[in-house]
Amino acid sequence: MGSKRPGPKQASRTKVIACATVIEEMLSHLPPSVEYCVLDFGLHVNPEVLKGALQETIDASATSADTILLGYGLCSQAVVGLRANGCTLVVPKVDDCIAIFLGSEQAYKAQHRAEPGTYYMTKGWIEAGDSPFGEFSDMVEQYGEEKARYLMGKLLKNYTRLALINTGEYELDRYRDYCQCTAQQFNLRYEEIPGSCTLIKKLLRGPWDDEFVVAHPGETITYMDFKRNTRKHENHR
Repeated sequence: MGSKRPGPKQASRTKVIACATVIEEMLSHLPPSVEYCVLDFGLHVNPEVLKGALQETIDASATSADTILLGYGLCSQAVVGLRANGCTLVVPKVDDCIAIFLGSEQAYKAQHRAEPGTYYMTKGWIEAGDSPFGEFSDMVEQYGEEKARYLMGKLLKNYTRLALINTGEYELDRYRDYCQCTAQQFNLRYEEIPGSCTLIKKLLRGPWDDEFVVAHPGETITYMDFKRNTRKHENHR
């Protein structure tokens, strides 16, 4: 039997760690070779707890992955202080996942300038129940209809628009109906706005340009990494 010819050099092993809401937009774009891990959205309630869960998952994943892609933004600084232990970390340079769903931090800022009083919704947020709307029935049960509406009014006093982000990744009819009814119930103007998977595709496939923070093995993500115009340690080899 002839000797086996050497194959191509093994590609860098990559793993995604993402929030439950962000993974909804990523699944159809994940290369078959890329594994992923989903963390509970409820961890956002306490950024320090989220940071701890992320670091623990990064360290465990680094035993089998060379590059770890984070489906998060700055997220109340939960990613600040994360250390690339035995791997390279890549995270979108955005404040939160709204910019991820809209395709860029610039798109988010443009929306914010035009309509600052906007409550954004996606399939993931609706299913996670992460909004005052999802908690309203519990508030009614606890406080009664009148007080619950008063409390909702206080929570929503700065909002005038409810916007459903359409990234084109799934059928929206069910979520559209929910958002339209919710907007009407709480006297908000309903709009459906186009999202984009541009940033997600770049995270998964590159290039990791100025829209990303890249921490090489042994480096730690800092707050200023999200404010610089160039990648961290551009001359790293």
